Amino acid sequence: MTPNHSGMPSSKESSAEVSMRAVEPEDLDFLYSLENDREMWLVGNTNVPYSRFTLNNYVMTSSSDIYADRQLRLIIQKADGTPVGILDIFNFDPRHRRAEIGVAILREERDRGFGHAALLKAIDYCRQIVHLHQVYALVDMNNSHSVKLFLGAGFSKASLLKDWMYDGEHFSDAYMMNVFL
Repeated sequence: MTPNHSGMPSSKESSAEVSMRAVEPEDLDFLYSLENDREMWLVGNTNVPYSRFTLNNYVMTSSSDIYADRQLRLIIQKADGTPVGILDIFNFDPRHRRAEIGVAILREERDRGFGHAALLKAIDYCRQIVHLHQVYALVDMNNSHSVKLFLGAGFSKASLLKDWMYDGEHFSDAYMMNVFL
């Protein structure tokens, strides 16, 4: 994989073909299953299940405009249109031109390059459309798959956050990883 003009790999050269699109009402069952996967809670910021009602309200009220909502949730799908994950751009700060990013891929679709391809497309979007200066992620240092994913997309380990993540029994450290666009 060769870097583009910014020194980062280009999304056109990723190993998997994905597209991303806004969340539709038809995605409710998909969102419900992914958001309520307790394994995902350990790497994210939630610790409660989402109801269909709550998710439906989100889908119906989201404008899919990062400037209006200060966040953007996209469905990651394979070339055949099958959803395989979600990519979130959130904590959007237009003044400081930065945002946080997160990727969640269905357990059975992991390690096939979908997260990497989606992350590269999101970086291009953040650079070319939203004109962000940096994108960052908070990653549990024990989550070797996510650390590898973000490093492979051009992110660096900016700092170590001590006892940042709590799994209900233990605290673990997290990396604040970022990429400058």
